[in-house]
Amino acid sequence: MNDILIDGKAVKMFTLKNKNGMSADITNFGAKIVRLFAPDRNGNFDDVVLGFDTLEEVIEKEEYYGAVCGRFANRIKDGKFSIDGKEYSLAVNNGTNALHGGVDAFNTKVWDVISVSEEKLELELFSADGEEGYPGNMTIKVTYILGDDNEIDIHYEATTDKPTVIGLTNHSYFNLKGAGNGTIKDHVLQINADFYTVLDESFALTGEIRPVAGTAFDFREPTVIGERIDDEAFVPGWGMDNNWCLRKEQAGVCAKAGSVYDPVSGRKLEVCTTQPGMQIYTGNWIENQIGKQGKTYDRQDAICLETQGFPNSPNVPFFPTAVLRPGQKYDEWCGYKFTVE
Repeated sequence: MNDILIDGKAVKMFTLKNKNGMSADITNFGAKIVRLFAPDRNGNFDDVVLGFDTLEEVIEKEEYYGAVCGRFANRIKDGKFSIDGKEYSLAVNNGTNALHGGVDAFNTKVWDVISVSEEKLELELFSADGEEGYPGNMTIKVTYILGDDNEIDIHYEATTDKPTVIGLTNHSYFNLKGAGNGTIKDHVLQINADFYTVLDESFALTGEIRPVAGTAFDFREPTVIGERIDDEAFVPGWGMDNNWCLRKEQAGVCAKAGSVYDPVSGRKLEVCTTQPGMQIYTGNWIENQIGKQGKTYDRQDAICLETQGFPNSPNVPFFPTAVLRPGQKYDEWCGYKFTVE
């Protein structure tokens, strides 16, 4: 592929590999995972993330496939929050809310490449004070590591020179049968969460937390997604776009968030994270989109398992804090591990 220049920076693709034949193609445009090849129960490899064949398409088409979202992933209600009594107004790009950092957010930036090896890629980004309305000059580092245990780990780090908010996630769209190979309604989902967060009419969090017991949100036991995805508790005919409060012994520990399993291929994806929440999104807004190898992506053809801080947490004092202050370091992990059954 020929390099593409954006604001004088070259957009490049990098390939990580492990000894088992697993590989990940990652671009410094949006720090996106573009391809991720994992074996099935017969040892055959498929690309299990939605995306596009060329860098040009990655830049021009669906902006969140595989991206690092920030400064704040998910929604901040009405695009406003306050720190120390000072109110900040953000770029509003999702109805009345700010979503995934704004209009020209981390997923649209060309990240600097700090180091690259066969198993590790380190990317860095500088975000200026006032960008998309967020305070503070911030330096962000994201490291991808592909281990020989077939786990791709993502390490997020950030510092700031003013009090600000931050919440990063990776927005990969998984289909364990392979990208473009049909619905994920036959996948089996398990989430280690006893509670979920409640949405208002704008899809921002109200601050209310409810138990999953006796509701469609109860995925504590492995459950076929198709049995729940069109429940009235979600958006019938569209799918899930909700945050679960992960069961954790203590903050800062990388705990199992859950898993998704495809009985057709035998692929299982286990997720662990240091973060307090996980957003499950089932590709509700994808519609008849041409992706890799000319295959068509449609609604409910992918599942995102976005480990993150709670959405709208800058406006809910009792949620895990999203505030980062000078002298502090944002330091979070997410791991996606592939096995077969």
